[in-house]
Amino acid sequence: QVQLVESGGGLVQAGGSLRLSCAASGSTGGINTMAWYRQAPGKQRELVATITRSENTNYVGSVKGRFTISRDNAKNTVYLQMSSLKPEDTGVYYCYTYVYPKVYWGQGTQVTVSS
Repeated sequence: QVQLVESGGGLVQAGGSLRLSCAASGSTGGINTMAWYRQAPGKQRELVATITRSENTNYVGSVKGRFTISRDNAKNTVYLQMSSLKPEDTGVYYCYTYVYPKVYWGQGTQVTVSS
């Protein structure tokens, strides 16, 4: 079993920045890819960014150049640095990983960007 705990959400004005953290605990030895998803009110959950253990990254187009995903393998922690935030970035942000055959989600952290 893996437990994921997010932190760092909050309320920020448009153009501001936030840094999310997700700490993994439990059976973390099998973790490779970690990711951030988000879900806006009334919308489906969408993938925001992924990072492999070797730190290869991918981003959804709408956040490229504004968000940076990183990880500290020694701390089993993944981060999402969000800059130039827009109101459309508002939503609950979830940390995700998988260790075959199970997937794991954090409880989510709210990010609200005011215009």
